[in-house]
Amino acid sequence: MSPLTAYVVETLVTLLGVVALAVLVLYAARRLGVGSPGGPIDLVGRLPLDGRRAVYLVRVGEVVYVVGASEAGLTKLGEHARDVLDTGQVQSARMTFGDALQRVLRRPSGAAVGQNPPSEVESSVPAEKPRG
Repeated sequence: MSPLTAYVVETLVTLLGVVALAVLVLYAARRLGVGSPGGPIDLVGRLPLDGRRAVYLVRVGEVVYVVGASEAGLTKLGEHARDVLDTGQVQSARMTFGDALQRVLRRPSGAAVGQNPPSEVESSVPAEKPRG
């Protein structure tokens, strides 16, 4: 084996070892809960307005803040007591990536991505006869 080949093989083995070690450390950190949210703050809801603007509901203790986010930064729009807002409904309405993927995969094969399948009401209405 030439010295160049030995160097390339050694470099690739070292690189694979470093990548494997990084994956192992990240997996262990996730299992231990490092970086997970905690404390008295919780994101209750988010309403995206466009690509760079959104409105957030952030619960801190017993107060829910309405916060606007844009290119200019964060702005407090208002606040409410925790019991005024029905946050239980917002929490249960969150859709995970798996739910969205299942919804897309259950779509009929002929339907386009932005197109909803016809409902039973639409399909039971007879088509209009052409005039003439």
